[in-house]
Amino acid sequence: MVDVANAFLIRPYEPADHAAVRAVVIDINRELAPAAMRAVFEDYIARSLRDEIDRIPEYYAARGGCFFVALTGDTLVGTFGLEGLNSEAGELRRMYVHRDHRRSGIARRMLDHAERIGRQAGCRRLTLSTSELQTAALAFYRRSGYRLVREEFSTADTNKQVGGLRRFHFEKELR
Repeated sequence: MVDVANAFLIRPYEPADHAAVRAVVIDINRELAPAAMRAVFEDYIARSLRDEIDRIPEYYAARGGCFFVALTGDTLVGTFGLEGLNSEAGELRRMYVHRDHRRSGIARRMLDHAERIGRQAGCRRLTLSTSELQTAALAFYRRSGYRLVREEFSTADTNKQVGGLRRFHFEKELR
């Protein structure tokens, strides 16, 4: 793994980031897709691109949020979005780290940044959800002080979830 945790930048999304963000969303979701669910994941990817990723500025602004990218040099290595920054509980979304840059501290720095933004916006807590397929993410959020508040079997297909999977909902008080 490349140790870039100290040599990268987190900044707000810019339109020039669009193709790289799109590629990360597609690659990571294809990587997550179990063989028996490939078609379902392709539908999820198409819906996510259409409803959210292809209109990041409008989508996040309408939800009281913003979207960020993590870069090492000119290479996009991670993403995350925040919704509900105008409420007591912001929601962390689309926290992805490109597979070539995992286990290098980038996720930790992105999560710290997201929590800092939430605190600055006046949020009292940060919420998130992830699926049973993302075992490393589940362990990471638990290690990072997030507490499981609910788990469910998702049946709806939206730009936030793939139906047919167990989802875990977490939250953390921001101090």
